[in-house]
Amino acid sequence: MNEIDKLDAISRSFGYSDGVMATSIGYCYKVLLRHLKGPSVLELGPAEGLMTELLVKSGHDITVVEGSQSFCHALTNKFPDIQVVHSLFEEYRPDVLFDTVVLGHVLEHVADPVALLKLAKSWLSPEGRIFCAVPNASSLHRQAAVVMGLLKCENALNESDRQHGHRRVFFPDEFRAVFIKAGLSVYQFGGYWLKPLSNGQIESDWTQQMIDAFMHLGEKYPEIAGEIYIVAS
Repeated sequence: MNEIDKLDAISRSFGYSDGVMATSIGYCYKVLLRHLKGPSVLELGPAEGLMTELLVKSGHDITVVEGSQSFCHALTNKFPDIQVVHSLFEEYRPDVLFDTVVLGHVLEHVADPVALLKLAKSWLSPEGRIFCAVPNASSLHRQAAVVMGLLKCENALNESDRQHGHRRVFFPDEFRAVFIKAGLSVYQFGGYWLKPLSNGQIESDWTQQMIDAFMHLGEKYPEIAGEIYIVAS
């Protein structure tokens, strides 16, 4: 199965806009807003378009690149005023530069994160920034899973990782390292969502107020937060 076919297969049961993940994407957008540069935004891998919808409402000039044809059709129908490009990231060659390039849960999927970041760097305007968020291998819930024998090690791929097409989970130092290898300057490292349990456990027992509080607490403890991000230039 080639990469495009794999992405289409994954998209049929992706579910990133379901449950607590929708809150996580919304919080990621709040973090992103602090670092958006200029009017033009390139979003890689929008999937169902939760982040895209928030960016559209903010009034930016949005281009999205998505490898799944079914996601592209849905995005085009939902957001007729944005540019939707059906392409593998590695094959995308824009004819303009962007002020902000957004990679929300992208680097854990691709074959070569450093190569993709080098491409993304070439798509930036002179004062532009890259914003990238990934799951954290050192997340509190992964550490607990190792103690309980549910994961062999913190960066082992679990059933959810495989379902979503993850190739890896980054430790914070590994995450920083791929940016340095790509020749980028790390402007800020941070985290959000202090996640002690699995998504299913949180969704079955937690109130929205509890979820919102732990999203915020992750910013205080980025090294063990469920999600980590880097802003680079």
